[in-house]
Amino acid sequence: MSDEVGNAKRALRAELRERRRIRTASERQHADAALTQNLIALTTSLGSRSLAAYLSTPNEPGTRDFVAWACEHGIRVLLPVSRIDGLLDWAPYDGGSEESDALGMPVPTSELLGPIAINEVDLIIVPAASVDRRGMRMGWGQGYFDKTLGSMESSPPVYAVIFDHELVDTVPSERHDQRVNGVVTPAGIVALPLA
Repeated sequence: MSDEVGNAKRALRAELRERRRIRTASERQHADAALTQNLIALTTSLGSRSLAAYLSTPNEPGTRDFVAWACEHGIRVLLPVSRIDGLLDWAPYDGGSEESDALGMPVPTSELLGPIAINEVDLIIVPAASVDRRGMRMGWGQGYFDKTLGSMESSPPVYAVIFDHELVDTVPSERHDQRVNGVVTPAGIVALPLA
């Protein structure tokens, strides 16, 4: 990573973390309700029967109600479990108990399926710090999702979940960074070009 790009990413991540941290409970509640409806609309429009998603943490755009909806509607949900080697294992989720992985992220307590289990889903929902209008996703700096998406021979649609202001004209990017097909925000679903 060049120093210039690395510094730009660190500065943008710090700004976005702070903006997320200071959101009021009311703002979060309204955003989460709208996100849930938009994620349901995306899943329904694509006819998805299996998906890879994640359980949001308190400052992230909320995915928990959507994941619960998917489980209740018989959609197979796989959640990521971070590994020390920088890859992601996947575990099926049915709305049951959860614990924290090596990064402190919430994960299910079910069996681990390994990194290739994601190849069986027909929609991938990923976290992001920001996404630009070219579809370039900037994550939080660990590289887990970039490695996963970059290793797939063919990928189903990939959508990042962000707040409205996190869809920007451009994000600092590097060669290994992966693009997404679109974003889901409280305001709606935006399809993005994959260059």
